[in-house]
Amino acid sequence: MLNKYFRIIVGVMVLLTVVLTYFVSIYWLWLGVFIGLNLIQSALTKWCLLEVILQKLGVKK
Repeated sequence: MLNKYFRIIVGVMVLLTVVLTYFVSIYWLWLGVFIGLNLIQSALTKWCLLEVILQKLGVKK
């Protein structure tokens, strides 16, 4: 279940980045860069802040 919520949240954030970049400012691309770097970091270290937050909210693995 945790994986499902994680993918939904990250997918929404990426789509939000695209929309904000198109309609508001090119600088919103930095949000996409942050998301990408966080995904790489979590793959290498096996630690992700979003995962910790979701677990504290009661989402089961």
